[in-house]
Amino acid sequence: MTIANSEISTIDHAGAIGRYITPVSVEEVLELLARYRNRARIVAGGTDLLLEISNRIRPEVDTLIDITRIPGLDDIYLGTDNNIHLGPLVTHNQVVSSELIVRRALPFAQAAWEVGSPQIRNRGTVAGNLITASPANDTISPLWVLGATVKLASIHGRRDVPLMLFYEGVRQTVMRPEEMLVEISFPPLPDTARGIFVKSGLRRAQAISVVHLAVVLDFDGEMIQEARISLGSVAPTIISAQEAEHYLTGKELNNKTTVEAAKLAAAVAKPIDDLRGTAAYRSRMVAVMIRRALTTLRDHQERANWPEKPVTLWGQSKGRYPTGARFESSHDQETPIVSNVNGVTISAPAGGHANLMRWLREQGSLTGTKEGCAEGECGACTVFLDGMAVMSCLVPPQRANSAEVVTIEGLKNFSRERDLSREAEGQDHLLKQTFVDTGAVQCGYCIPGFIMAGAKLLEEQPRPTQDEIARALTGNFCRCTGYYKILEAIALGRSQKDAFDAYREET
Repeated sequence: MTIANSEISTIDHAGAIGRYITPVSVEEVLELLARYRNRARIVAGGTDLLLEISNRIRPEVDTLIDITRIPGLDDIYLGTDNNIHLGPLVTHNQVVSSELIVRRALPFAQAAWEVGSPQIRNRGTVAGNLITASPANDTISPLWVLGATVKLASIHGRRDVPLMLFYEGVRQTVMRPEEMLVEISFPPLPDTARGIFVKSGLRRAQAISVVHLAVVLDFDGEMIQEARISLGSVAPTIISAQEAEHYLTGKELNNKTTVEAAKLAAAVAKPIDDLRGTAAYRSRMVAVMIRRALTTLRDHQERANWPEKPVTLWGQSKGRYPTGARFESSHDQETPIVSNVNGVTISAPAGGHANLMRWLREQGSLTGTKEGCAEGECGACTVFLDGMAVMSCLVPPQRANSAEVVTIEGLKNFSRERDLSREAEGQDHLLKQTFVDTGAVQCGYCIPGFIMAGAKLLEEQPRPTQDEIARALTGNFCRCTGYYKILEAIALGRSQKDAFDAYREET
C-alpha cells in the first residue's frame, strides 16, 4: 500500500475519523506506525478507542490503522514450546469458545466471559484489553497469574515483555508509539493446578469491576506447592498478593488457611474511593472474594457455573471475520465506503460520521438502527457485521467497507436448509411477529436491537434455554418494560421455529 507523503487529514469536532487505513500484513502496520507514531492508533475492536476519540480524549490521533483484515491474527493454539499462543485479533468470545483455553486456562476464559455483552465480546480483543491498561480490565488479572508474556514488534525488531512488567501506571504501559502487540503467550495450567476468576460489579452484566481477582493453586496431593493471586481495581495497576501467596505455600487448604490468606490479601490492596465503591468497601470485598475463591477451589467447584454452550451471537460465522488482500484500502472523509447492506450495495463516504450506526442512518436511510447511548451500553444499535452481532455505535464506519451488514430492515428468516420450511425462508424474521403477538413492543425504541440479538441467538442455538435467552440479551436495555414479554417473544420464536422444523420433517 502506498500512502502519499502530502496526505493531510484531521478528526473533526464530532470525532469523525480523518484517515483510516486497512493494511493486510503486519509489516505494513509497522511501517505505518513508524511513520505516524503518536498520530496513529491501531484499531481492532475499537470499543474503547472510538469513545476516546469521540470524547476528544486523544486529540493528537488523526489516523486509525485497522488490523482486522490481516490473516492469521485471530489464532489460538498450543505451540511447540508447550505455551498457549493468542494473536492480537483474538476476541473475548473466541477465548470463551476455545476448548483449549477452557480446559487449560479456565480463569482466563471466566474473565473473558465477564467482559461486556455478547456484542462487545464479538469486537473487543484481549490485546486491546491489555493495552488499555485500566486496573479494572478483567483479563489482565488471570493472564497475570498464568505468567503471560506479550510480544511487541516494530520496524526495529521484536521484544518479549512479561505481563507483570508491562504496566507503568493507570493506563500506562511500556509500549512505544511505533510498536504493535503481535502475540500473547502463557504456559497452560498443569493437571495438578486449579484456578478461578472472581469479579464484583454493580450489576449482573455489562459491569465494570469494582474488584476482580484471579487465583491459581498448584497442588501436591492436598498440599499447596505454589500459589498465585492477583488483584484488580484496588491499585493503580494489577498487583500480586505476595504475602498471601507465600503463606499458602506448603499448607493444606482449609478454613483456617483460607481466612488468614484472605486477610493477608486484603492488606496489600491500596484502593481509592470512586463512583463504583469506596476504598473501605473494596478492601473488605477483597477478603470476602478471596475466601470464596479459595473455598471453591478447595471443593473442586471452579467449573460448576461454566456454561455448556456459551452464548456468542456468532450465528454460523464461527466468530472469525473475513481477511485477505481484497480488503486493503485507505479512506479519508470523502472516500466512498462500499458495503453490502441488507443485500444491497451502498456506496457513500463517511461524511463526518464517527461510527457505523450514524453512517447507516444518515447515508443508508436505515433508521431502524437506533442511538440509545452511543457507548455500547444499550444495544439499540445492534447490527450484524460479517455475520456477527455487534454494537454499531462502536464500529468505525470505514470498517463496513467490503463487508456484509444486516440491519433490522433486512432481517429475514434463516435460509439454511435445516432451519425453516421453504415457505418460511426469506420472509421477515419470525421474531418481528412474535414481539407483536406477545405485547413485547412498548415505545419500540429498543426493540430492533432486541430482535437482532434474539435472531442471532436462534441462528446459533435453535432451542435455547431461558438462561441462554437472558444471556443473549445482556447487551440490550429497555426503559419501558420488565423484560418478561421480551423474553416471552423470543421463547415463542423458538417454539414457532420448532413447528417449522416439524413441518419440514413431515413434508
